[in-house]
Amino acid sequence: MLAARDIRAGLAMLIFAAFNVLWTTLLLPLREPPYSMSHGAIGLLGLAGAAGALGAARAGRLADRGLGRIATGVALALMLASWLPIALVRHSLLALVVGLVMLDLAVQAVHVTSQSMIYQIDPGARSRLVGACMVFYSIGSAGGAIASTAVYARAGWTGVCLLGAAISGTALALWAIAERRGEPGWPADLGVGGRRDTRRVVLGDEPA
Repeated sequence: MLAARDIRAGLAMLIFAAFNVLWTTLLLPLREPPYSMSHGAIGLLGLAGAAGALGAARAGRLADRGLGRIATGVALALMLASWLPIALVRHSLLALVVGLVMLDLAVQAVHVTSQSMIYQIDPGARSRLVGACMVFYSIGSAGGAIASTAVYARAGWTGVCLLGAAISGTALALWAIAERRGEPGWPADLGVGGRRDTRRVVLGDEPA
């Protein structure tokens, strides 16, 4: 049975894998007709994704109020749904922009709720826990980049979007399984339990 810290590590890896699946290959269809966009113009699309950061603060406040589990689930569902408008990039730039905002908002929200949990830990443990999260972020980012490049070469943009949706769906399924089974420390990990329970779960000091 997975502990809450393992679930959070898995979510960290998956959300950044999905994020890099998109941004690693996005310039390829945009460089082709009918858009034939320059690198500078493509870079400006990052500003659309940055708009999602505005919702991250809201996700943090929800986590502080003990609603981190709900915020995480909604964000993961949003990330999965974002691949539909993203898949329409060859037909509509507006759809792409909407998808970028949705995806970035989802990634930011899951990241912030995780950080909110970490910051409830004793100061002496924060650096170690944040560092562990960064390891999984890096693994997910590298894996997503490598996989998306290989998939695009074989299946084009449709394949990339299916890959991103599959990763996002896996993250949502992981969250749903934890909710359904009530994994050890899962509520406390998301800010619902008390301070003592959260520390025990994350630091691996769970009672027998």
